[in-house]
Amino acid sequence: MGLTANSTGARLIKIQTAERSQKNQKLIALAGNPNVGKSTVFNALTGLHQHTGNWAGKTVAAAVGEFSTQNYSYALADLPGTYSLLAHSAEEEAARNFICFARLEAVVVVCDATCLERGLNLVLQITEICPKTVVCVNLIDEAKRRGIEVDLKALEENLGVPVVGTNAHDKRTLKRLTRSLDELCGGTLSTKPRKLRYIRPIEDAISLIEPLLKERVNCPIPPRRTALALLDDDLEFTREIEKSAGMRLSEDSEISAAVKQARDLLLQNDITAEILKDRIVSCIMLNVEEALDGAVKRTDRRVSKADKILTSKIFGFPLMILMLLIVFWITIVGANYPSELLSRGLFWLGDRLGKLMTFLNAPEWLSGLLVDGAYRVLAWVVAVMLPPMAIFFPLFTLLEDLGYLPRVAYNLDKPFAKCKACGKQALTMCMGFGCNAAGIVGCRIIDSKRERLIAMLTNVFVPCNGRFPMIITIITLYFVSASGFAGSLLSALALTAVILLGVLTTFGVSRLLSATILKGEPSSFTLELPPFRKPQVGKILARSLLDRTVFVLGRAAAVAAPAGAVIWILANVTIGDMTLLSHITGFFDPFARFIGLDGVIFTAFLLGLPANEIVIPLIIMSYMQLGSLSELAPAQMFELFSANGWTPVTAVCVIIFTLMHFPCSTSLLTLKKEAGGWKWAALSFVLPTICGMISCAIITNLSKFFVG
Repeated sequence: MGLTANSTGARLIKIQTAERSQKNQKLIALAGNPNVGKSTVFNALTGLHQHTGNWAGKTVAAAVGEFSTQNYSYALADLPGTYSLLAHSAEEEAARNFICFARLEAVVVVCDATCLERGLNLVLQITEICPKTVVCVNLIDEAKRRGIEVDLKALEENLGVPVVGTNAHDKRTLKRLTRSLDELCGGTLSTKPRKLRYIRPIEDAISLIEPLLKERVNCPIPPRRTALALLDDDLEFTREIEKSAGMRLSEDSEISAAVKQARDLLLQNDITAEILKDRIVSCIMLNVEEALDGAVKRTDRRVSKADKILTSKIFGFPLMILMLLIVFWITIVGANYPSELLSRGLFWLGDRLGKLMTFLNAPEWLSGLLVDGAYRVLAWVVAVMLPPMAIFFPLFTLLEDLGYLPRVAYNLDKPFAKCKACGKQALTMCMGFGCNAAGIVGCRIIDSKRERLIAMLTNVFVPCNGRFPMIITIITLYFVSASGFAGSLLSALALTAVILLGVLTTFGVSRLLSATILKGEPSSFTLELPPFRKPQVGKILARSLLDRTVFVLGRAAAVAAPAGAVIWILANVTIGDMTLLSHITGFFDPFARFIGLDGVIFTAFLLGLPANEIVIPLIIMSYMQLGSLSELAPAQMFELFSANGWTPVTAVCVIIFTLMHFPCSTSLLTLKKEAGGWKWAALSFVLPTICGMISCAIITNLSKFFVG
């Protein structure tokens, strides 16, 4: 049986309690980081089969299976993958709440032997809540091949809970795991979990609240952990604790007074709410390092020749830029001809649809709305987006599958640390190349809320796949006159330069945010460089084409069609002797010209809020004043833009504003959800737009000064 776990896990807990009472089963939770072999352990123990994959967060449901030993019958719940009980997503909340409130007999935490630091972060938090925990160190063979030796006995002594080594694909190694569970549940094996220790000011603050909680609150969560939740202002977790305890902690005057006193104590030590979150994470990682002391040895500390080159100070960054250049060059060269074919075919079909509407005697306005508006804009978006996405995403996924992206994060860790941001932001920035909304969701991997907000707010400076076509088009029209190999190479070089400008802007804005509204020190994190692996072509194609290309294209298409209809209305409904679109563009024209654009371009960006892909179609429709989008060859597009006053300076400003302006509506809604409020979404709208306007204004006015 399988159930989707909701935020409280209440439904799952209720059902399992009823079933276990009938079968006399013991409920065990199976927890662990994503991609450590947790579901493989689950399948091996229960005989049920789930889809397993090599990507983070793939378990989004709490599947439940059964298995028996000679002593007991167990119900095993495979929880969503989580890095921490300091939850940052619905999946992590589901895992946390199930562990905390399901009245479990025991918990099995699966860790990756090749990267124990990351797994023990979760282990120490779980053992604080559930002392009956078994640590399953999986992938022991893989660790040995990589020169990593894990002393299981030493680790068990350091943690104070049973530790077993397994290779999940070998069922024989799981016998030690089931034997430890039997001993824990039978009471023949006792545990003394390592206590999480924090810096003195936090410990003193906890000690002010903990005694009152012991006296007044009846809840399965240890008072010490509840005190930390109150100090950290973890509202979601506090609400779950209150439901379990049957009381409102905030309504108890003595507890509220103790919390206020504790927070004042922290402030006296210069620990604000945001700094507290960082300090908690840092302290947990220090505890992890102590737990690993003497338990892990690296017998082969040699760094591969490839890593010496890819992560070196001399070659690391140039090779990253070269890799980016190659990916863009292949994308540009490979997408040109398919885009042209698609455009011809789709616009030809549009002409046939127009004739069909005429044959059916459809009203002219209906034909215009559906064919000239919705269909033609949709056709443009598909023709422009599909070919480059179908090339870029597989190439990007290939680098991911090879293991190159963690090397990118390693190289960028120091620059982000200097900006007082988190090195993991490099990974979320890479996700933004495909879709900024995906990059924003990916920021969940960053533990510190302050650093997570910085990463989300600056993700827009990496151009997503919706912005690439416009940047490439303008570069090709105005700055690359050569054709063939030379032309494509120059276009790729120019595009790479634009991307690097976006990365530098990301550094600058991250530093600005960390020095102003998001002050704080960068937190440390452990990044294990995975071994290079042979790419799995089938998985690469499936993940890149189905999970990414189809998803992003579907989102863009869903927006493009209705947006095209709205654009057609604006371009065809007149007030006086001008269309609505002309009135709007005229209104913005004076300001737009000050920043090097014009009213048409600026309006196109505003109306392109639903999807960046429709900006160029809007510009073409406004300039041609035909009320519908026409297919244009590059030479015709250049003539149209030049006839409307475009210069190389205008082209530069359009590229800069494409790189630096507000996110699309999908990204804004995603950020509002992930950051927890409209104020952050509003800031993500204003911040890049101001950067773009200032940059364009400087370029325009400098050009006037030097050129005249």
